[in-house]
Amino acid sequence: MTIAVSIVEDDAGLRESICRFIQGAPGFECLGAYASAEEALANVPTRPPEVVLMDINLPKMNGIECVKRLKEKLPSLQIIMLTVYENSDRIFEALAAGAYGYLVKNTPPEKLLEAIEEIAKGGSPMSSHIARKVVQAFQPAVCAVPLIEKLAPREQQVLELLSKGRAYKQIAAEMNLSMGTIRTYIRRIYEKLHVNCRTDAVVKYLDAASSERRPISRK
Repeated sequence: MTIAVSIVEDDAGLRESICRFIQGAPGFECLGAYASAEEALANVPTRPPEVVLMDINLPKMNGIECVKRLKEKLPSLQIIMLTVYENSDRIFEALAAGAYGYLVKNTPPEKLLEAIEEIAKGGSPMSSHIARKVVQAFQPAVCAVPLIEKLAPREQQVLELLSKGRAYKQIAAEMNLSMGTIRTYIRRIYEKLHVNCRTDAVVKYLDAASSERRPISRK
């Protein structure tokens, strides 16, 4: 089967180059090449392709808004963002709008064809470092609890008291320990949580407690 592709790209040279390459590849057809979101919205619904390659930075309406409007008209349309933008916010805005792939413009031509085939089969092609950004965006909440659980019970207790605003002297008195011992615990806490100050340590503690919806265990 031939995979029909349309391109939305304001750079005329790049648009024509991609279109020629796709048209010349066996099993692919360049169905349309448009210079703006407005032009794409006027033409794509009348001659729908299987896959659209969409730039973000278009002259008037941007590519993300164009994706939203195209998906309203053609819910099954498969869209790959092909752009220079690697900003995490832009990535998630594009995916939330209805794109299922995200590639940078320096993607090698053969990899671009592979991505078009992948998305046509129901996949979600992404450049490797884009995929890493997506994964990293979900990691802080996941990783906070294991870091806290690396603390010894006494260290967890010190951190809990720090989160309640206790001064070092108050913690030492409450735990019946010397100031030197409390400082040693705090140094170890900072090292294990990979932080450099009380505020960052407390933030990680509160994030972990919130994620688990239970108190951090202590003895």
